[in-house]
Amino acid sequence: MSSTGKKLGVLLSGRGSNFLAIASSIRDGGVPGAEIAVVIANVPDAPGLQAARELGLTTALFESKGRKRAEHDADVAACLREHGVDLVILAGYMRLLSPEFVQAFPDRILNIHPSLLPAFTGLDAQQQAFDYGCKVAGCTVHFVDEHLDHGTIILQRTIPVLDADDGHSLAERILVEEHIAYSEAIARVLSGEYAIEGRRYVRVRLS
Repeated sequence: MSSTGKKLGVLLSGRGSNFLAIASSIRDGGVPGAEIAVVIANVPDAPGLQAARELGLTTALFESKGRKRAEHDADVAACLREHGVDLVILAGYMRLLSPEFVQAFPDRILNIHPSLLPAFTGLDAQQQAFDYGCKVAGCTVHFVDEHLDHGTIILQRTIPVLDADDGHSLAERILVEEHIAYSEAIARVLSGEYAIEGRRYVRVRLS
């Protein structure tokens, strides 16, 4: 992929702090050639959705509660296609995607997870790392496949676990790294200067 005029579709369920960091990075030139085409929420009162509206971005709501996953995901996928989205960004999207959705955007869905995968998948990863006694923690940006927190890793950022930390403080310090890592990963993917070899993301220079 080239980095010219690439459109992002952001999916969120909550406050959208990673979304806001990405939007800020795009505005400041940190993700060259990218624009946020649409921000989609599955929760009506998601603060991130209101934040997107305040930024003047196009938004959509597809409430997921009480709906079959495949039907809901089909509506979301249709919206992303309608807006010509090149890359799907999960920013605190608290739903497992259906296999059909993942297959509709192969190697075009990114997620960030607050642990050094493959360690500590699922919820409360920061607390899991703290409770385990890890000395190093961090975050991972990865492609999304049909399995939870499993796809090819694009990049990771690490921090030391301090003696003074608790689960909350560790989570807050990891979040700072998330805000840096996600924009960097998006820029890398949009540059097209990479190859996937097995499970390995390898940076390559285009001629």
